[in-house]
Amino acid sequence: MLSGGGPRPEYPRPKLRRPDWINLNGEWEFGAGSRPAFDRHIVVPFCAESQLSGIGEIPGDVVWYRRRFDAPKAERLALHFGAVDYRATVWVNDRELARHEGGHTPFSVDVTEALRARDNVLVVRAEDPLEDKTVPRGKQFWGRRPEGI
Repeated sequence: MLSGGGPRPEYPRPKLRRPDWINLNGEWEFGAGSRPAFDRHIVVPFCAESQLSGIGEIPGDVVWYRRRFDAPKAERLALHFGAVDYRATVWVNDRELARHEGGHTPFSVDVTEALRARDNVLVVRAEDPLEDKTVPRGKQFWGRRPEGI
């Protein structure tokens, strides 16, 4: 279990710290399906299947994350995602800004043009269709009993 009950808030590479960097890990609103109610909360960066996320189950092929944030003053502002499994769509303030495919690769989105100074709304839709055999799966096993290495 993590101390403090959530993800670490520190800058990931302290020697390269930027003064206007903010960490969006932590509690987000969460929903599943084609029209999410955002009636649950999830702890990012944990996947919904993890107990550490606060969800602890596979909620379906399509999940949604929503978070509000204030933007720091900057010439340009980018959101960096370590990975979103498998197809991601990103909106800021109801404006679609990016689509990304590849659940194992990082990507960045320039959000500058969509920002307000305060009360920005970030929404991420993640789709990982379990029946799509073209999506790389790795070594996941969907049973209750872990097996093998």
